[in-house]
Amino acid sequence: MSDAVLQTNALSAGYSRRVIVDGLTVSVSAGAICTLIGPNGAGKSTVLKTVAAQLPMLSGSVALCGDSLDTLHEKDVARRLSVLLTQKITAERMTCGDVAETGRYPYTGTLGILSAEDKRIVHEAMELVGAAHLYDTDFRQISDGQRQCVMLARAIAQQPKLMLLDEPTSFLDIGHKLHILSLLRRLAKERQIAVIQSLHELDLAQKFSDTVVCVHNGKAERIGTPEEIFSGDYIASLYEIENGTYDPRFGAAEPAAVQGDPEVFVIGGGGAGIPVYRRMHRTGIPFAAGVLHENDVEYPIAKALASVVITEKAFEPVGAKAVENASHVMKRCREVLCCTETFGSMNQGNRMLKSQAEQLGILRPETEDAKKRAAR
Repeated sequence: MSDAVLQTNALSAGYSRRVIVDGLTVSVSAGAICTLIGPNGAGKSTVLKTVAAQLPMLSGSVALCGDSLDTLHEKDVARRLSVLLTQKITAERMTCGDVAETGRYPYTGTLGILSAEDKRIVHEAMELVGAAHLYDTDFRQISDGQRQCVMLARAIAQQPKLMLLDEPTSFLDIGHKLHILSLLRRLAKERQIAVIQSLHELDLAQKFSDTVVCVHNGKAERIGTPEEIFSGDYIASLYEIENGTYDPRFGAAEPAAVQGDPEVFVIGGGGAGIPVYRRMHRTGIPFAAGVLHENDVEYPIAKALASVVITEKAFEPVGAKAVENASHVMKRCREVLCCTETFGSMNQGNRMLKSQAEQLGILRPETEDAKKRAAR
């Protein structure tokens, strides 16, 4: 590709002639975000360190802005490529500003003296990551998450063509994760920076990537758009998920259902039943859920956590057959929890189930007091 900032061709990466990932061919264009995913130990960090010239290539090639990586001078690489890896950085007697300023060293003379323009660029980078208030703070006295932000500011201040980040959201709370990844998206588009990163948060990889590379079994097992990668059962296979399930539509993992005949029947719908499903699972009570439309927001969670789920086709009224099946299961439960007070025209079948449960004397109101008692 003519606008490819990074191009690898049949790249083999590893340590001491031991190949960890073999035959990687990937292209990352200006303005695009490429994310490596895969299980622990698959070789994601090894690939990134090799692309960053921190490990020697075992075979194949890496081109940076059209030039072979092994022909570029170290300073030329530093002007085109910035790196944020996961290892802890020790910075004795350095402020956060001092650390961020090291991102400008590829542009200074041998004495490393920063110009007024260099200082402006560093301050701008610190503001972008939300760390401007830490500028004069000792780097050793800040949290791991704050260190991650400062190191990202350093990488931004380097004004690279390619940013290479190994788990950039490590140590960050959810608010900062979203801030950092949104910032990377903005930088990629506005400054036409190519980004290659590794992430463990699959939901974020799905939302913030243009291309996803799946590293598994010593190779790039799949490369594609998030829509191509996060479909079907592939992610469960990639991570060899056995004790639980993964829903690619929402990027969500769920634990395995509690096994056994259902003791509680939950009438939910529209999301109202989700807290109850989670409480039942947390307390180890096998439960049944229904009748749920197959396009209901809570259906995937019920499918994962309930021992029995009675469903109806999307956009169809809850029919007699579904009500009959649900009634059969419900009568074998010790109690019924109804999580909704209103029933629409498509949901009258669940109103009938609630009435049956009330007649049988097994309906329990899902009130705040009931929730508190269950929590105790």
